[in-house]
Amino acid sequence: MMNKVAASGLLTLDLERFVPPAEQSAVFDLKEHLFMGLILKEKDFREGMKNFNWQPYADKHVAVTCTVDAVIPVWAYMLLTSYLQPIAREVYLGTPAELHKHLLLRNITAIDIEVFRDQRVVVKGCGEIPIEPYAYAAITQVLLPVTRSIMYGEPCSTVPVYKKR
Repeated sequence: MMNKVAASGLLTLDLERFVPPAEQSAVFDLKEHLFMGLILKEKDFREGMKNFNWQPYADKHVAVTCTVDAVIPVWAYMLLTSYLQPIAREVYLGTPAELHKHLLLRNITAIDIEVFRDQRVVVKGCGEIPIEPYAYAAITQVLLPVTRSIMYGEPCSTVPVYKKR
């Protein structure tokens, strides 16, 4: 008996492979370095940054955020970055969710599109890790210029998205 899916010539693309591993990310919350959890005192902040143990952030993508409603001067982010940059893989100003989105989109746009040139591609629709719609839109933008067709779902049950004319 012939396997029709295998014989179809479809390439399956699983977006889960672009999800950044959680263990490669860390969060630096400025809240922990504020006076009474609300106020940034320059002298105390500078001293705290100078004496802080930066080792847990080594080789990590670091989301720098503040989880309380406090006014943080711009120079504080600059100072913090000057300490993180030499040790971290990347410093990202934003929430952990925003960092995750940034990394996922960067991974998607870095793919070798030549692998998909003139191919019929199925972007896998479900898996173990939830994938947000922005990732599906991004992969469509990347693949559109080079593929023959793009489908969504599983090779045995696809929804047509694009077909080159």
